[in-house]
Amino acid sequence: MTDARFSTDGGASLILSGTGARPQSVELIGPRARTAGTLTGRGKTWRAVIPLRAARWGGPELPLPVADYRLRLVDADGAEAAVEASAPLTQLGTLRASLDGGVVHIGPPIDPAYDSGEGQAALERRYATRPGGLENAVFFESFYGRNASCNPLAIDRELAKRAPGLTRYWSVVDLSVQVPDGAIPVVEGSPEWWRARGAARLLVVNDWLRRRFARRRGQVVLQTWHGTPLKRLALHRPGFDPRRAAAVIKEARRWDVLLAQSPYAERILRKAYAFLRRPVWVEGYPRNDVLVTGTGDAARRALGIGPDERVLLYAPTWRDDRAEIVDFVDPAELAAETDSVVLVRGHSRTLQPGRDAEGPRVIDVTRFPDTSQLLLVADALITDYSSVMFDFSATGKPMFFLVPDLERYRGELRGFYFDLVERAPGPVVRTQGELVAAIQDVDPSLFADAYARWRAAFNARDDGHASERVVNRILDQGFVDVG
Repeated sequence: MTDARFSTDGGASLILSGTGARPQSVELIGPRARTAGTLTGRGKTWRAVIPLRAARWGGPELPLPVADYRLRLVDADGAEAAVEASAPLTQLGTLRASLDGGVVHIGPPIDPAYDSGEGQAALERRYATRPGGLENAVFFESFYGRNASCNPLAIDRELAKRAPGLTRYWSVVDLSVQVPDGAIPVVEGSPEWWRARGAARLLVVNDWLRRRFARRRGQVVLQTWHGTPLKRLALHRPGFDPRRAAAVIKEARRWDVLLAQSPYAERILRKAYAFLRRPVWVEGYPRNDVLVTGTGDAARRALGIGPDERVLLYAPTWRDDRAEIVDFVDPAELAAETDSVVLVRGHSRTLQPGRDAEGPRVIDVTRFPDTSQLLLVADALITDYSSVMFDFSATGKPMFFLVPDLERYRGELRGFYFDLVERAPGPVVRTQGELVAAIQDVDPSLFADAYARWRAAFNARDDGHASERVVNRILDQGFVDVG
């Protein structure tokens, strides 16, 4: 290799040049994405153009997610060649990139002047004191900008139909996050992000606001949350920590309205966040409308799954004591033992520190943009303590609970609001062997009564019209103008 440089010609790319026979392949391999280069050359010199963008699941080509990528080069003889190359940090419009010893570092497209504590503090001061009124716009954020999904996405789609002239901003960690049609992505920490968050009349979020958010006069925050809780949260977590309690109360005071899936969830969320005197809308979950009204055909095609293949979705929650997804399942073995396609869905908190699961008939869908579509595709769900159990039950399809660490999770890490083993609408198992046996042998009718009681308690308002009801409330109360 004789040269390495970044270019914006025809889109952001890494261009490598060298002498001798043309390599067989060159690609960038990251924890959640990879991209292959185009090679040219006739034996004396060669050139590789590696796009710094990728498309997945049939979606558009988007910039690579922020991460470190290994530059893998296979030479003309089929051997992997050591790469010793460098290129300085370069702003490429949609991202920032540098090359150091065969590792490409991809960063978000934020001006380096702002990408520091001092820079962020300056932006906060600028937009906290900006003159003028609010913009007739909605600022959406889902899972801290890691994707555009969940209840905010469903509300966005309904608002886009009912108020097509309304400006819709989406907070994203980088431009690899696909936002809904007609929406404007704003990268977290950028001047555009600070301005949009400080100017929008309505904010629709599903987690904490963070970054020292201060609500301006006239702004409304709709907190949709991101799941009905089994595990204890906020003020109910084990062990009293005065700093955590203060942070919980401060955060809850930023919210004007809280959305709950069911009366059960309303009771828990009110107390867990000391949200006692402001309104809670018990309307079902907008993200679950599609589970009643939609089909998984398009998502199956995007994932490359045949219409007759059985699909198991493995979606465990995150653990307070580890950054990556739990390893209680060998997905390739599970696929072989059950003659199924296994989808692995990590929690949003395991997206950035983890990497994709691989294997025959295994598809890692942690970065798939919309979990609800995966629930439609799945013929059965395998989970543990995740709130996805309260969503998937709207479909009526089988659920299995793999809980090897039940005593530790229940007794030490989090604790539960009710006895899962007693109320579970499906088999509760401790090992992959028990899980396979249950998938193959358990008669679903054995859990019919438990399933019916579960749905009555948690899915009574998941009727396919939650988005309509929530948007009716937004418009009726004048949080934004239809325009």
